[in-house]
Amino acid sequence: MDSNDIWLIVSIAIAVVVVLFLFSIWWKIFKKAGYSGALGLLMFIPLINFILLLILAFSKWPIQRQLEQLQQQLGIHGR
Repeated sequence: MDSNDIWLIVSIAIAVVVVLFLFSIWWKIFKKAGYSGALGLLMFIPLINFILLLILAFSKWPIQRQLEQLQQQLGIHGR
């Protein structure tokens, strides 16, 4: 095994760690917004990731709708 093979293995290992880290970040963001965390997988697909970011930015999140429902039930005025 020469040094090129070692660098290839190290590079692949680093890439896998980075992809798993990014996936875990997107999973957590989608879960906190009230969506399925599995949508984080779609963030690795070009164009779909842009559409998902637009949805996150401009739609009302499920967690927001739930909060507004609870505030109405309790008679609390939100923002």
